[in-house]
Amino acid sequence: MRTIQIVFPVLNEERRLKKGIMKTVEYMEQNFAGRYRLMIVDNGSEDGTAEIAGELTQIYDRVSYLRLAEKGVGLALRAGVRENTCDVVGYMDIDLSTSLDHLKEVDRAFHDPAVQIVNGSRLSRDSVVTGRKPLRNLTSHGFRLMMKLLFGMKIDDALCGFKFFRRETIESLMPHCSDTPGWFYCAELLLRAERAGIVIREIPVTWQDDYDTTVHVGRLVRTYLAQMARLYAEFHFYRR
Repeated sequence: MRTIQIVFPVLNEERRLKKGIMKTVEYMEQNFAGRYRLMIVDNGSEDGTAEIAGELTQIYDRVSYLRLAEKGVGLALRAGVRENTCDVVGYMDIDLSTSLDHLKEVDRAFHDPAVQIVNGSRLSRDSVVTGRKPLRNLTSHGFRLMMKLLFGMKIDDALCGFKFFRRETIESLMPHCSDTPGWFYCAELLLRAERAGIVIREIPVTWQDDYDTTVHVGRLVRTYLAQMARLYAEFHFYRR
């Protein structure tokens, strides 16, 4: 049976960590018993996250904890992949914005040997999204448009926090990606996979947006634009 590791990047998540892990363990024991691992990757939390994570690893033998000194989902994902021993590895948000039931869809998708990556989409016609603030929604649609205009990207929601990869696929992609620490790294993985002809299946998700997010939209937009410019220069100038 196919094994799966879920990476949970966290930063100052003492209020949500225990509930998120306990709920995920319960779900995985019911649906993926004996073939899953959960990894908490801490991006330098300054609250009680580390202590709670340590307690969880003592309670659950399929939960592990790794602490990093720097912030960034990209850093957390790379660290999780380096420690991964499962057939499939991916990441989710600890607030479980994406319904856990989609994990069964991920598993079914990988029954097709051609599928190498499964990506959740909040922008699909069949997605159910609640609580999404208008500015965040506008940012997501704007990002999608820019990626399509600049790179011809087919994936609709490259920034959705629900992505899973066959182990050998992500290991082959990582050396070709930048070392950018944040969310854009995850989009870059998908873009490079598309350009390499790797089969990606995008699935609509049920998504509950978190009102308590600490994301600074303006700073994110500036970062995304800078990273797009870097990739555009690489694809259109540096390789000539």
